[in-house]
Amino acid sequence: MAAGRNGYLLFGGVASVGAGALHLFAAGLHTEHATLARLIIVLAGAQCAAGLLASVSTRKAVPVIVIGVNLVAVAIWGYTRFAGLPWPDGLGTAEAPQFLDSTCAALGLLAIAGAAVALVRPGATLPTAPTATAAGLAGVLAVAAMLGGAGHVHSHDGGEHTHAAGGDHSDHETGTAWPRPWDPAAAIDVSGVPGVTAAQEQRATALIRSTLDRLPAFADVNSIGALGFRSIGDASTGYEHFINFGYIRDDRFLDPTYPESLVYRVEGTDRTLVSAMYIAKGKKIDDTELLDYAGPLMQWHVHDNLCWKTGADGPQVAGVTDAQGNCPPNSINPGAGNPMVHVWIAAHQCGPFAALEGHGAGQAAATGRRTDTCSHDHSGGHR
Repeated sequence: MAAGRNGYLLFGGVASVGAGALHLFAAGLHTEHATLARLIIVLAGAQCAAGLLASVSTRKAVPVIVIGVNLVAVAIWGYTRFAGLPWPDGLGTAEAPQFLDSTCAALGLLAIAGAAVALVRPGATLPTAPTATAAGLAGVLAVAAMLGGAGHVHSHDGGEHTHAAGGDHSDHETGTAWPRPWDPAAAIDVSGVPGVTAAQEQRATALIRSTLDRLPAFADVNSIGALGFRSIGDASTGYEHFINFGYIRDDRFLDPTYPESLVYRVEGTDRTLVSAMYIAKGKKIDDTELLDYAGPLMQWHVHDNLCWKTGADGPQVAGVTDAQGNCPPNSINPGAGNPMVHVWIAAHQCGPFAALEGHGAGQAAATGRRTDTCSHDHSGGHR
């Protein structure tokens, strides 16, 4: 060991480099969230640089740098085990601790501990052999975490996204057919559909991803009333819609942090959040912005046959018009307006933008085959 070098700081530096190496590895597992991956790389670089600095410098500021960088990393890890972050995409929901991220956090804590001792005891040394052994164990632990992280899984609250080693998603069904069965636990794949541009694919993928990440904030149906959501009284269909008229009136468009409507699967008294229903107030069903957003991947629809009545908490669905276009007594049909589209965070045989089927499912623009429905022999979310 070099003369005058604090052994505890050296140990903390090794742990910091190990944590940084794990973060570099983890960045490759989050490539579907570009901003998150870049931030992980920046953090990894800072941890590695702080660790290397601890091995070559005896300046008093070095332990502080090691502590500061790793404290940020450990604090973010700890917070995201219990709650989500509004930014960046990919950290919208809490994740359960796993071997890879827990090992990374443990190495960060060891780095903090070593640097803290160095601050208190700047002249302390450690025997060469134990220090080398500890450094070797830290390296072995980091490699083991990388190997275990090859099957890393991060959740989207209600679905898990698994990254196979090398990014192999070959088990996911591909092809040109649309709609395709949708499983949020698999990779997002809207590729290869005729008539869909690269920009439309990117927008569709980004919308699905952001909805998966952020919509679970509304999973507790008992909490959404305080945000202004009101049921339209359609639980008997098996799916219950909650509308937020304040969000409908604002200027936000396809924003999963302000969804105009939420759809819950009804199972007795239980409600499971399965979909957002975005509403484009004031636009027509053939609006160019809507049609061009994701092309035939995402089909907007309107409801021109629903009848509404006044309820204690707001408008309630009373039924649909009969063959003559009449509504049940004490209800009215306001006609078509405010196009809408679903984005599912639960598995659905008819794709991520599937409509709720049935007589009240809505009407789409006359643009050819409707691509938000599929054959009726599936049971994964129709009505």
